[in-house]
Amino acid sequence: MAAIGSGRQKASIPFTSRWASWSPPLRWMAGLPYFVFIALFMALPSLFLFTGSLQDAQGRWTLKNYIDLLEPSIIEAYSISVRISLASAVGGGLLGFLLAHAITLGGLPSGIRSALLTFAGVASNFAGVPLAFAFIATLGRTGLVTALLKAVGIDLYGAGFNLYSFWGLTLTYIYFQLPLMVLIITPALDGLRREWREAAESLGASTLQYWWRIALPILTPSVLGAMVLLFGNAFGAYATAVSLTGGFINLVTIVIGAQISGDVLHNMNLGYALAMGMVFIMALTMILYRFLRQRSERWLP
Repeated sequence: MAAIGSGRQKASIPFTSRWASWSPPLRWMAGLPYFVFIALFMALPSLFLFTGSLQDAQGRWTLKNYIDLLEPSIIEAYSISVRISLASAVGGGLLGFLLAHAITLGGLPSGIRSALLTFAGVASNFAGVPLAFAFIATLGRTGLVTALLKAVGIDLYGAGFNLYSFWGLTLTYIYFQLPLMVLIITPALDGLRREWREAAESLGASTLQYWWRIALPILTPSVLGAMVLLFGNAFGAYATAVSLTGGFINLVTIVIGAQISGDVLHNMNLGYALAMGMVFIMALTMILYRFLRQRSERWLP
């Protein structure tokens, strides 16, 4: 009987306990595909870019590619890319936050909420050539909305609007930045507990005081993290910009494409150095985000 009982007890050991009893090397093997993926698609390409940026066309080691990054045209390309990414991240982030607030805390019916979140998932991935063509057909010089507004006496291009300019490209970027912000920030808004607001109201706090002193400090790390993601999403965009503007806006991604695959400005190693410059800017952005998050976490419970 004792043997039978011990056999039943051994058979009832949960799977998680058996997994935890494995030796560390076996448990590490479960994560092997992830580490292989990181090595093949992140570590090795980054190493290839770094070594290529330190070589010339003949394979000789040099720092000339990084010295060339100080040329005015390249500095301007980085500046325009950063400004467009920042403008679209802030604009898309604020509008997306307001829309997410309406979805989660605005009392919308569940059917409308599901439809809006589904649309956000589709729109956040709608970019590249199709998005550029859609905006040209809508807000171009002969676009549908442009023609309709002109028929009622509103001339967009006569008033100074230009889809193929800095703000036109920023508006195009906001189209996919806004729904991405909705998808990212909605779980954080859902995490706001009703008890926090009830406790604030019981102490005499107004709606503005609740948001300023309780909700916003709690949401600040999530909002900052989302905007950092939006910045990186816009900073690395290429197909939308080149399809919409034809390369007339001097973005760093367009310059990289011209250096790597262009017929005139073909300098592949300089393109690698430009890409490493983008990696450096993104690293600074993440450091800034970490600093701001630490400042914001002082208000967390």
